[in-house]
Amino acid sequence: MNKIATIIFLLFMLMIAAFSIPNSEMITFRVPLGNTYELPKYGLVLCAILAGALLMIVLVALRDTKRFINNYRDVKRQKKEERIEGLYSKALNAILSNDRADAEKILRDILRESPNHTKALLRMGDLMAKAQRHEESAGFYRKALASTGGRSLEALFSLEAQMRALSRWEEALAFAENILEIDADSLSALERKRFVLEKMENWPELIEVQKSILKHQDLIDAKKEEARLQGYRYECGRQGLEAGDMEKAGKHFRSVIKFDKDFVPAYLGTAEVLLYEGEPDEPVELLEKGYEQTGSVVVLARLEDLLLNLGEPDKAIEVYRKALNRKPGDPALKIMLAKLYYRLEMVDEALEMLKGFEAAENYPSLYGLLGELYLRREHFEKAARAFRKAIDVQPWRLFYSCGSCGHLATDWAGRCPGCGLWNTFSFDLYGRTKL
Repeated sequence: MNKIATIIFLLFMLMIAAFSIPNSEMITFRVPLGNTYELPKYGLVLCAILAGALLMIVLVALRDTKRFINNYRDVKRQKKEERIEGLYSKALNAILSNDRADAEKILRDILRESPNHTKALLRMGDLMAKAQRHEESAGFYRKALASTGGRSLEALFSLEAQMRALSRWEEALAFAENILEIDADSLSALERKRFVLEKMENWPELIEVQKSILKHQDLIDAKKEEARLQGYRYECGRQGLEAGDMEKAGKHFRSVIKFDKDFVPAYLGTAEVLLYEGEPDEPVELLEKGYEQTGSVVVLARLEDLLLNLGEPDKAIEVYRKALNRKPGDPALKIMLAKLYYRLEMVDEALEMLKGFEAAENYPSLYGLLGELYLRREHFEKAARAFRKAIDVQPWRLFYSCGSCGHLATDWAGRCPGCGLWNTFSFDLYGRTKL
């Protein structure tokens, strides 16, 4: 390469010599605002060439200097990143070894050198969350989110969880919605949004969220999720009922019955709407049809109360007798009719109806009722025996129990406060649970 350069240089000098012989005459060269010089033509050409070469040398030197500085910075940054990644690996090992103190120390060292290290911020947030230090945890997650321009799904999911832990439902909802803005089809985000909206009792919006969840047919239990949707519609109806908006209440209750003809709370809610509208015959007819469809003794109990309030005890008795004709010997119906007889002071009829239950261990909650009936007939020994047995079980008053989780309650509800499912409450006739 040096030989070629030498040859090119010599050829260049020969060319200059060849041009200098015929161009040896003098020319005048004036410098702006300066002196005037006389020099040969080839001298001017030579000066121009030398100036260009010097400029090129300066430019190349500047380029190489910049490249050297950038390379130096890249090498320095790369070494720093390698060192930080090594520390981060040690922190992960400490986390996996459940050495929280060591992991926290290493992560804080990383953040002192690199305050925007996203992964270190996330892991610090995790450590604080496990220690129940939710405010601190949220602070690290917020920094991690900011370091990614607000696009880190992991940070958003973590922040939503911390807001839920702090019962800050509005903020939790906002983070869930931020996730859905990035990934509109995220089933996990939809389920988290649903959880928060349930806490806020925002039933109308829950209906829309649940419809979106139902689109993920391959990832969910469709039957269970459909039932949940009807539960939300029922809650909208109940909310309307409590607010005195009977049109809204009736619309939602009827919508639930149309989809699920065995949804007992919707029948009871619709009956309340009809009663408010002032047509007593319609709720009676509805509850009779509701019992025929569902077979629920809760519906019968509400029908019983309604007929007694209307001053029609004979019709209430007739309803139970018709039910017993369809299901002869049904213990639940016998117990309910005996309870009605007790309310109507028809003690002999009640005792007759409960024959065979005195020694039945399957119905311990009736000992109190039997005791009351024996007491009315002054059968004191039998009454005392029944009351002694009633001490260890529920009194004769019928309580409600959830068919799913066994939760026991003194008042009926469309949704079990224990497991959160709808349409699961019925009478606790068998004394399986206790308050």
